Amino acid sequence: MDYLNSLFVEHSALQAIVVLSLISALGVMLGKIRVCGISLGITFVFFVGIMAGHAGLTIDGNMLFYAETFGLVLFVYALGLQVGPGFFSSMRTEGTKLITPSLCLLAVGTLAAIGLSYAFGIAMSDMSGILCGATTNTPALAAAQQTLEQMGIDGSEAALGCALTYPLGVVGVILAIIVLRRFFVRKCDIPAPDEKHKKNVFIASYRVTNPALFGRSIAEIADNSHNHFVISRMWHNGHVLIPMSEREIHENDVLLVITKPEEVDSLRMLFGEQEKKDWNGSDIDWNKIDSELISQRILVTRPEINGKKLSSLRLRNNYGINISRVYRSGVQLLATPGLVLQLGDRLTVVGEAADIKRVEKILGNAVQSLNEPNLVSVFIGMILGLMVGSIPLAVPGISLPVKLGLAGGPIIVGILIGTFGPRLHMVTYTTQSANMMLRALGLNLYLACLGLDAGAHFFETVVRPEGALWLAVGFVITFVPVVLVGIFAMRCMKLDFGSVTGLLCGSMANPMALNYANEITDGDNPSVAYATVYPVCMFLRVIIIQLVVMFFV
Repeated sequence: MDYLNSLFVEHSALQAIVVLSLISALGVMLGKIRVCGISLGITFVFFVGIMAGHAGLTIDGNMLFYAETFGLVLFVYALGLQVGPGFFSSMRTEGTKLITPSLCLLAVGTLAAIGLSYAFGIAMSDMSGILCGATTNTPALAAAQQTLEQMGIDGSEAALGCALTYPLGVVGVILAIIVLRRFFVRKCDIPAPDEKHKKNVFIASYRVTNPALFGRSIAEIADNSHNHFVISRMWHNGHVLIPMSEREIHENDVLLVITKPEEVDSLRMLFGEQEKKDWNGSDIDWNKIDSELISQRILVTRPEINGKKLSSLRLRNNYGINISRVYRSGVQLLATPGLVLQLGDRLTVVGEAADIKRVEKILGNAVQSLNEPNLVSVFIGMILGLMVGSIPLAVPGISLPVKLGLAGGPIIVGILIGTFGPRLHMVTYTTQSANMMLRALGLNLYLACLGLDAGAHFFETVVRPEGALWLAVGFVITFVPVVLVGIFAMRCMKLDFGSVTGLLCGSMANPMALNYANEITDGDNPSVAYATVYPVCMFLRVIIIQLVVMFFV
């Protein structure tokens, strides 16, 4: 008994590790259980923590605070690092169109919380937790608790409000998507089947029939055109050729072009005629298209290449190959001359086998060299994120300064380092599996600690008269704004249903609802929209919850 007592009851570093590991393990296993096709996923760790706290299980207060803080910082920084490389590029394309309804959802939900607080006499310190739970945003809860503590107010009630409304926050978004799909989705809101292939790049073939192009070089045509495109292959008199910059184009040449989806029609007018063949299917064997050239993906692993522009390598002129696409962080990019390469980029290279072998030595393609994570950038990034999060920002009209805090600072620094680090020759690459491990570990620690802390008084709150009121108010804050903004996005913004579901899930920080959206929607529009709006909304919610607490508590 003494042995078990030292493991689970007596406060020590060993006991804290055992308790948190046990809560996390049980939560992850139970989170895989599906009821009516819905699972809570990693969020179940939160509820296992609540049950453990209710059962009287505790750990040392300092250990609890450390593990909770470290878990949150690790999670949000790794998230920023992962979405950073494609964040600004997505913002320049569809970002504005997706961000607008996301901001509307954020504003409607916040105003609804403030109004319901006054309507039902709920203290704003409690409502801040209800709002965080209804929007499934635990980093915002951390910011709210920090602000309440700065004002000398106990933040435990906010944690209880979050714990109480969190489950309906998860389910409410899924129910809202079901209602939207059942009553408000029209045929025009669902993309045509071939549009699921239109990501950031689109592949098309054109037959040159425009007399203005006859006898002109590819470089001359590209320089005088405002379109963005890369010619991967060209066929002249039945022979396949590498489209070198100085190569001339003649009548009836066929060009295989990589471009952006919105540029397809304008390129048809430029070249003359678009062929009907669909080149965007995943089942195309590019090495069987012709017998003279092969296509291969090469991984950038040499540190010297990190941060260099594609044009500075002069691969096409020196080695007679062509680079058509760059695959980075789940996003396909056009291989334009000004594209800055990063470690971990996968380049689609077209050319003869011998030439591709030579290019492979230049770029590296040593997969094993990237398996060792670059922990220096992780720890330095977290330090910088905490420094940025601690900077006080003066806001007119309130006495206390606003801070980005433990959630806002690291995610912003993560996005900036993930985006601009390679240009400063910083090695910021982590493999997809390594990044997912960092995020999962951080989020597990944070949710386990949060649940353990709130569990001691959780069921007392549920049975109190205001418990049912908090649940009802939280569901209204979740469900009503999501349905209203979803209708607005489809009717007024003309967004397809897949993108709408993704932006709704991202705005509400709800990956569980995203899983459901992906199951009912063809293509990856929900995931792309989610990744676009999530960092912006996460950052804004962390700031806004602090302003709400300062102005209305």
